[in-house]
This record gives sequence, C-alpha cells and structure tokens, in this order.
Amino acid sequence: MKAKIIVTPRAEVLDPQGEAVRQGLLSLGYAGINHVRVGRYLELEVDGRDTEAVKASVQSMCEKLLANEVIEDFDFVVEP
Repeated sequence: MKAKIIVTPRAEVLDPQGEAVRQGLLSLGYAGINHVRVGRYLELEVDGRDTEAVKASVQSMCEKLLANEVIEDFDFVVEP
C-alpha cells in the first residue's frame, strides 16, 4: 500500500520559509500572494493488506517521528 503524508506548520506558528517564498513570488511580479505555508510531502510504501491496520501504523509514525505535533499538523491517505 502507499501512504501519502502532508506535514504543515500549524496556523498559529510563524513560517519564515513560507514568508521567504511569498516575498520571492512578489519580487518576480506575481501579485496577490497574501500567505504562503511551506510543508513536507512524504510517500511511504507499506506492506499490508488491512487498510485500517496500515492507517493506524501511519498515524503512529506521524505522531512519533514524521511530524512534531507541537508545531505541525499532518494529514494522510492510504491507497492500495
């Protein structure tokens, strides 16, 4: 199965990288860019046939290693 995970900074956490990207876009002439958040995208190939068990495993991976839940949110999907 494939797990697709997106990790982003929480809304209340400053995102200096996102602000740098926003400033860069504005300096290139792209108008109307008001807010940018920069995160991470991960894809994992996971052995298993039980979708719910794989989801539980990926949830645990995110909570323990892949995301810092103090300052980041995460979301994921599991595909066959």
